[in-house]
Amino acid sequence: MTNPTAAMLVIGDEILSGRTRDANMYHLAGRLTEHGIDLKEVRVVSDDAPAIIRAVQALSKGFDHVFTSGGIGPTHDDITADCIAEAFGDQIDVRPDAYDLLAAHYAQGGKEFNAARQRMARIPDSATLIDNPVSVAPGFSVQNVHVMAGVPSVFRAMVDSVLPRLTGGAPLLSETIQINRGEGDIAGPLGDLAAKFPEISIGSYPFHHEGVYGANIVLRGVDAEQLKRATTALTQTFPEDT
Repeated sequence: MTNPTAAMLVIGDEILSGRTRDANMYHLAGRLTEHGIDLKEVRVVSDDAPAIIRAVQALSKGFDHVFTSGGIGPTHDDITADCIAEAFGDQIDVRPDAYDLLAAHYAQGGKEFNAARQRMARIPDSATLIDNPVSVAPGFSVQNVHVMAGVPSVFRAMVDSVLPRLTGGAPLLSETIQINRGEGDIAGPLGDLAAKFPEISIGSYPFHHEGVYGANIVLRGVDAEQLKRATTALTQTFPEDT
């Protein structure tokens, strides 16, 4: 059986403008790999409601799971929750369960639970809350879409909260072999190797360091024995260059 598939939707003008460097995709990719879910696509969209809605609907239909980051805070441009509700034809308003979590949190900290902070309790009716042990304001899941904060520490905590709910497949294993020859020299044999081991993904990542041309060859697969055989075949193909 093949592993479940996933896509990520990164939401925010600050990403597209270059003001903020996204760290969440890197973290999610690693955690999904460990869990046996294959991340197949990542999209970045601006804080534009129609664009978010279109992307959510397309990704939800195309993949087993969708993970979003960004746009669920207290400010006027945090529109992700409303877009998710519209994408699935759901109703959205302040939910008592989310409201109670936030009210208790701000009361404990002696801060006003004002209208802006109450916006973070606006959750689609059909959603399941995602726990946020960092700052309490919850994420949520609607169907196969898991909606999480953009702040990296909160995003990571929400990923940890939601992954145990999801059925994964076989974790992806990998081996990296450095070959000190240019890609033009190794492309043909690598192609032959890929054809011989179709269940193993073989990627070539070239480098140039201190006058030496080479490539890091990364082999990936879910079958440990197949991966071992492919790695051995690779080193035997280039015995003088690995």
